[in-house]
Amino acid sequence: MSLLNSIKLVIARPHPEARPFLGVSGAATLVARYLGWRLNCPVLRRVGMASGLFFGFCLYFFRDPNRVPPAREGLVLAPADGRIVSIEKIAPPPELGMGDTPVWRVATFLSVLDVHVNRIPVAGTVTRIAYHPGKFLNASLDKASTENERNALSVTLPDGRMVAVVQIAGLIARRIVCSVKPGDRLEAGERFGLIRFGSRTDVYLPPGVTPLTEVGQTMIGGETVIAQLAS
Repeated sequence: MSLLNSIKLVIARPHPEARPFLGVSGAATLVARYLGWRLNCPVLRRVGMASGLFFGFCLYFFRDPNRVPPAREGLVLAPADGRIVSIEKIAPPPELGMGDTPVWRVATFLSVLDVHVNRIPVAGTVTRIAYHPGKFLNASLDKASTENERNALSVTLPDGRMVAVVQIAGLIARRIVCSVKPGDRLEAGERFGLIRFGSRTDVYLPPGVTPLTEVGQTMIGGETVIAQLAS
């Protein structure tokens, strides 16, 4: 990756979810620094420095870089940046009504340093969205898939098969954002939500489709290929 592309990734425009955080922290920084200078108050200057650091963190955390999906149909793409922590056969979330036949699940853990914008892994129609309240365990743990707060989506492919993608809250995550609704037709790699501030995404493949990834592999949301639907 060139130096210019690396810089563009870091300073990418923030996701709209960042606006409240940037507005409050930006205003606090300006006010605290101004009053700290006018009143010669070290406490206010430190407050201004702390809020300025938080403003910078929010700019970085909520960055939303553009991604270029592979120009090929029939691929399952990574729904988020991060590291694969689990690949195993397991039944899809019961709230999606996709049956209890075990299929391959690829779980990706997102640290606070990863891009947290979520992307649809396949081209298809959103047929069901199910929110499930739960705990806030470390998202890298396997039991986080069933015990943590989550939001599950089922996507129906043109041939009738289904793929599930699940947004899972993490240890410090307290909000799952989903910007699509049942009936929406999406292309692979399109943005559909965000989780803050540390989380996990699980993808459940259709029966007979095998993952092409390995545990420990680094994912790039909307670009890295997880599987081929024709396999």
